[in-house]
Amino acid sequence: MKFTQRFSQLAIANVVSNLMVPLAGIVDTAFLGHLADIHYLAGVALATLIFNVIYWSFGFLRMGTTGMTAQAIGRGDRQEVLLIGLRNVLIALALSLTILLLQVPLRLVGFALLSGTAEVRAAGIDFYNARIWGSPAVLLNYVLLGWFLGRSRGRAVLILSMIANFGNVALDYWFINRLGWASAGAGWATVLSQYAMLGAGLGLVATEVSGREIKALGPDLWQTQALKGLFLLNRDILIRTFALVISFAVFTNFSSVLGESVLAVNALLLQVITLAAYFIDGIAFATETFAGEFYVRGDRQQLRALMGLAGGSSLALGIGFGLTFALFPQTLFGIMTNHLELINQVNSYVWWLLPVLGFGAIAFMLDGYFLGLTAGVALRNSTLLAALGFLPLAGLALQLKSVQLLWLALTCLMALRALTLTWSIPPTLSETSG
Repeated sequence: MKFTQRFSQLAIANVVSNLMVPLAGIVDTAFLGHLADIHYLAGVALATLIFNVIYWSFGFLRMGTTGMTAQAIGRGDRQEVLLIGLRNVLIALALSLTILLLQVPLRLVGFALLSGTAEVRAAGIDFYNARIWGSPAVLLNYVLLGWFLGRSRGRAVLILSMIANFGNVALDYWFINRLGWASAGAGWATVLSQYAMLGAGLGLVATEVSGREIKALGPDLWQTQALKGLFLLNRDILIRTFALVISFAVFTNFSSVLGESVLAVNALLLQVITLAAYFIDGIAFATETFAGEFYVRGDRQQLRALMGLAGGSSLALGIGFGLTFALFPQTLFGIMTNHLELINQVNSYVWWLLPVLGFGAIAFMLDGYFLGLTAGVALRNSTLLAALGFLPLAGLALQLKSVQLLWLALTCLMALRALTLTWSIPPTLSETSG
């Protein structure tokens, strides 16, 4: 099968599965946005910041697993493929148990740092108290998805995403609309759907890997060199992700300081960015898989072809999403909320989606490329530099009470990430391993 066809098949499977994640988030927003009071929507947006910091900071469990697994596949090393998965499972279990033990201080610190009215905070706490119990499932699912992606198992990823997100939609309807649990219902719907996904994922693994194989890995599980490489990569990805999450958290928190309606409007626009990002990440995940395989084989020609195909596809998707929502804001944002005052305010800022998603598309795709190469240092440095450019401009926007300037700051964040990562490409095409 030709590379273009293999890439397209994996990318499409990833796009479809990724698309379900933000769609489920939009369904959350739609159910909450159609309640009589908007403080439920604003409260969940606020609480989600805490989970973004917690969960996204541990995104290395997915990212590092995919790149290292893809490289092991490129070397034809099945034992290493299994070891990578198992090591990250143990890390995920340890981290998730720590989160559960620290849930009260995390909640107290998180909401102390965020701004919001008493009603918004109460709704956010209800959501937090439910969703925190899904921590083990979330982190273990990161590992499972990364492991399947590294092995080009797009169909398995699609199945797991369908289970999680269709389950979330159904439970949202039941808990929010039928039982009236509002923001707490949105939290419990997410938790139960994540555990359903975990059960299905473990079932798929059991069909491919025997208990005897797992037991035989014991002597090699704690190899010093392998663990050092794993932790160094995870450290760099953690710093990269934390810087990115903090930047988005600052953006949302500053939106809250500027007013409840600004927070709600920007939450709607961020849902579009999330939708586009997960869509583009479908291409980035495929890029990560093939970049890892080609890199260990020293195949420069295929890496260049990968850059052209993935870059063009990502940019087209990013611009396409931004343009669609900018041209039809009344119709598309009307799906997420029936509060006309919010939809009217969206019109003032919707065109910022074009530069944010244009630069963001390149940055997201290049994230996948460098993750496939397990080049954590490049990702770390790029995002730290971008965050340092974003924060002063965002602070000025808050000082001047300018929502437009806040969106310019977010645009700069994406642009700096795209430009610095692009600058790092040439050395990888001339000095591949193999």
